[in-house]
Amino acid sequence: MGWPAVSYNWRQAAPLSLTTRFAPAPTGYLHLGHVLNAIWVWQTARASGPDGRVLLRIEDHDRQRSRRGYEAGILEDLAWLGFVADRQVVRQSERHAIYEEALGTLRRRGLVYACECSRTDIAGHRYPGTCARRNLPETPGAGLRIRIDDAIERFDDLRLGPQEQQPSAQCGDVLARDRDGNWTYQFAVVVDDWQQGVNVVVRGEDLLDSTGRQIQLARLLGRYEPPVFLHHPLIMKSPAQKLSKSDGDTGVRDLRAKGWSAEQVLAAIPRELRP
Repeated sequence: MGWPAVSYNWRQAAPLSLTTRFAPAPTGYLHLGHVLNAIWVWQTARASGPDGRVLLRIEDHDRQRSRRGYEAGILEDLAWLGFVADRQVVRQSERHAIYEEALGTLRRRGLVYACECSRTDIAGHRYPGTCARRNLPETPGAGLRIRIDDAIERFDDLRLGPQEQQPSAQCGDVLARDRDGNWTYQFAVVVDDWQQGVNVVVRGEDLLDSTGRQIQLARLLGRYEPPVFLHHPLIMKSPAQKLSKSDGDTGVRDLRAKGWSAEQVLAAIPRELRP
């Protein structure tokens, strides 16, 4: 696959030996939004030089919604499009012991507590700390939260520039494991990125607000030098709605069934959204 030259200035800030990741959730098949992310991920790695690496991580932490059939389709579509990872596939569903060990380090510091609140119990996006001082037992059916402080997190996004976030005001104490026993995205990706040596995270702008809380979680776990972040633009279905897995007209497998070639699928990504 021929990659266009990078059009953003990140070389001075990015690590010399760059490792990034492509991390789809197997709760559906790939769509054009995923293809855009893959272009940014592989372009960033390849443009960094011969030491640039892409690892492929299947984020199947949601056991209720993840399907092996979706995973197989994702891997097939990636290969068909020409996106080849530099490391063996890693699945979050196989990393329970690693997450439990990481949570244990926080538990021993008194930073973990059980939470009985459901999503409907929480008004808005910020958890108000309802269970923080209830000393509930860690029993089945209870979630586990991590106490975070009031720190303001500052970081330089490689595309968007200086950013400032206060996770305690945005989201409150972070859920690490939900009431169904699933590890959450916010906790699992922090552990994975550190343990797998990911030092540049390339993802869509819709995840920008997660960055401060992930930097703080990483620091609590002992990662004092967080990865560098690059948040790219999104393909929007409407001015207020991004593409989703349910959009059949943008699904890679649907386009393949209509006779599209890999080159046509890649060419469907608007040039103004590419690196």
